[in-house]
Amino acid sequence: MSGHSKWATIKRKKGAIDAQKGKIFTKLGRELAVAVKQGGADPQANSRLKDAIAKAKSQNMPGDNIERCIKKAAGEQDGDNYDEIVYEGYGPGGVAVIVEALTDNKNRTAGDVRHFFDKCGGNLGANGCVSWMFDKKGVILVEKSASVKEDELMMIVLETGAEDFDVDDEYYEVVTEPQNFTGVIDELDKNGIQYESAEIQMIPQNYLKLEGKDAEKMELLIEKLEDLDDVQNVYHNWEQDEED
Repeated sequence: MSGHSKWATIKRKKGAIDAQKGKIFTKLGRELAVAVKQGGADPQANSRLKDAIAKAKSQNMPGDNIERCIKKAAGEQDGDNYDEIVYEGYGPGGVAVIVEALTDNKNRTAGDVRHFFDKCGGNLGANGCVSWMFDKKGVILVEKSASVKEDELMMIVLETGAEDFDVDDEYYEVVTEPQNFTGVIDELDKNGIQYESAEIQMIPQNYLKLEGKDAEKMELLIEKLEDLDDVQNVYHNWEQDEED
């Protein structure tokens, strides 16, 4: 067992997703479009698109919406062009933060991200300043209420290439190398096993605890960054308490 997963963070993120479905779907659509433009509209030949579809499905984006985004991106010759940018820096108390963005205006996005780092007691750093503290992994959550037994699920995913299997009161967590992510997803689909979330993430190697004002500022920083239209993902190594 890796012991790296922080369930409070997962549940907080899930709650935010449930509360902002429309905004989340817009961001997922942008991710699908970029994947199509980089590698084509066939998910079997475009692993990035396949990963984006799995993520969209796990966040309950309707199949019709997913198909429409793919067709639109495939048919657009001069549609919106988004640049992929990764910002790295430190939040309150030295928490490592990675911000992944897709933007059509680099200056706007950089200004917005820098503003919230400064406002919340953090600071942006150079590329690579914190990414070495994280590992890129595929992470899949399956609710325990799903009609699958722990031993059965563990056997399926480990035989398909998963590298770790963890258990919480509510979830089973499956961790994979990025190149094995879609293979595990395919096997879960084949066995009719539904998953709560599925995406490639940056997993911190170590976590930091915060207290008092630093914890409040860190919560605000995450909230403000995730609310930016250009920001796709925010990763950090803040160890939140269950009640946070």
